[in-house]
Amino acid sequence: MDPTAIFDIVGKGSYVALAAVALWGAYFVVLVMTRVNRKRFKTEEAQDAFVESIEADLKRGDFEAVLQVCEGETRALPMMVSFACKNKIFGFNKVRQMTLDRFQRDVIADLDYSIAWIVTVIKTAPMLGLFGTVVGMMAAFGKLSSAANVAPAELAGDIRLALETTAIGLMIAIPLVMAMASIHNRIRHMQDLVGSGLARFLESYKIGLALIEQRNKRQSA
Repeated sequence: MDPTAIFDIVGKGSYVALAAVALWGAYFVVLVMTRVNRKRFKTEEAQDAFVESIEADLKRGDFEAVLQVCEGETRALPMMVSFACKNKIFGFNKVRQMTLDRFQRDVIADLDYSIAWIVTVIKTAPMLGLFGTVVGMMAAFGKLSSAANVAPAELAGDIRLALETTAIGLMIAIPLVMAMASIHNRIRHMQDLVGSGLARFLESYKIGLALIEQRNKRQSA
């Protein structure tokens, strides 16, 4: 096969690869932002209202009522509250650590897996653009070496490929870098909200556990 034809095929393939990478990165940006929005309360006031709605039951040791409130919830704080109430048998200190570990594993780690793909796209897109640049320049020099006189128009397509792929690669990576900054800010905000909500929940949770322990001691006496 003519080397020029090979370079043309590879050059067109670079455009396809860049398009696929751009779509892949955009998909994970939307996915992560959607998951973050689903895992957090929209405002701190809304989260405070949720904690207030279960505080009385917690302090009474009525964990079944709390579980009913949290049933079907997909937001991080209600999920952690439900997890803690279901594992109350392990005691306050262990449940607190288990809950924090569960938050890191089920919420933060799950987001990190998707973020890793965005980071991969940010690194890959400029490299694909550079690959297209190399292919375009190789095609151009191949034409120069194979003919004594080469019209500028014959080189224009190869030079255009070299420049366009680099530009496209940067056009993909730069918005994703900005999107990553927004994603990290959203995740940090969610962590702060959940952290403050968990601290408030655990105070009432500890009171409820102590009350249950006192009841059990009186019953066994």
